[in-house]
Amino acid sequence: MPETIADTSSPGDVFENVSVSLRICVGTARPTLQELVSLQPDAIMSLDRTISDDVELFVGERLVARGVLEEDVDTPGQLQVRVTAVGSST
Repeated sequence: MPETIADTSSPGDVFENVSVSLRICVGTARPTLQELVSLQPDAIMSLDRTISDDVELFVGERLVARGVLEEDVDTPGQLQVRVTAVGSST
């Protein structure tokens, strides 16, 4: 008979320490296959967004939020995202 584990936490506590992978999309490039296989170091690929456009935050394939990129004031050169919209407002 399988052992039963007593649940002493509230339902929300179950997910409290579960990590998820969050993907930040800053834009999309659409090179041809020839351009892709010809890439060399220092090549520049144009994106479909400007530096002032929002970035998109994804969990898997689901868009969960939007935000803006900023430099971390405590760690110069390190990027961070300031969330500007979450959930259905994205």
